[in-house]
Amino acid sequence: MTVPEEQAAATPTHPESGAQATVPSEATSRDPFDGMATDADTPLAAELMETERLRRSIEATDFPRPPQTRVIVVSNQKGGVGKTTTSVNLAAALASKGANVLVIDADPQGNASTALGVEHRAGTPSIYEVLLEDAPIASVVQRCPDLPSLWCVPATIDLAGADIELVSAVKREYRLHTAIEELLEQDGKNLDYIFIDCPPSLGLLTLNAMVVATEVLIPIQCEYYALEGLTQLINTIDMVKRHLNKNIHVSTIVLTMYDQRTNLAREVAHEVRSHFPSETLDQTIPRSVRVSEAPSFGQTVISYDPHSPGAVAYLAVAREVAERGAAAGGAK
Repeated sequence: MTVPEEQAAATPTHPESGAQATVPSEATSRDPFDGMATDADTPLAAELMETERLRRSIEATDFPRPPQTRVIVVSNQKGGVGKTTTSVNLAAALASKGANVLVIDADPQGNASTALGVEHRAGTPSIYEVLLEDAPIASVVQRCPDLPSLWCVPATIDLAGADIELVSAVKREYRLHTAIEELLEQDGKNLDYIFIDCPPSLGLLTLNAMVVATEVLIPIQCEYYALEGLTQLINTIDMVKRHLNKNIHVSTIVLTMYDQRTNLAREVAHEVRSHFPSETLDQTIPRSVRVSEAPSFGQTVISYDPHSPGAVAYLAVAREVAERGAAAGGAK
């Protein structure tokens, strides 16, 4: 069979033998993960493949929307357990699947504002003006630059003294409750979720969040001190339920910084699940460099590296949160 001159010119030959080389076409290109099949018995390869399978499964899934706005306070008086990380990444994961989400940064450190890429320098209109000066939330809210359906009420350094200033304020426990009620009646009526990121304490800022929320999400670090102080937090929630907000309850517990290679992490996870079987999510959040790096770029891990294990884990958590909410109260 004679090869046309044009085709012969376009077909590369081996430099030594002169034999024609085979050029792979797009039609024969394979999934990049197919090549890992021979190495799937190695822990790293198996983990990467499982993460990618989970990501694709979530990508193909539509998350149910809640019938009404879910107000969720993210709280744990123990520091360093992943409260802010969970707040912003869970919110971003839900927003990436089409939900309208607002994050209220009620922590004076302002880390949630940093991760969501919104302005929160001193003097920026923030949650402080909402709590102490009766400013409407709609006047201080900012849109997250990475996700059009994600908004943030920032926190500035002014919030550092708010716990003291609120002591003498009229209806001090209900300041945030009033502001959110007004928001949901007007500009925020289409919101699906409101997440309130609390400081690592049980002061008036956290109390304001609990008075308005219907759900509490507790991140628990998979370390030795994980359950210490949890009893105090549960007692505080019970006190709020009895005296200030009868609708609040612990709906979700997320195990963070989970390292499946260690016996300690597995033991802590078992202990938490034995005490809170219905509240603890199946999905855990692994330790992840990408999750830690993302805030330094003013991003959540969902936009910073959506294929990383941390991002996929938070998407899986978001799916569980959405599905549990739909099972409890229907969906849009």
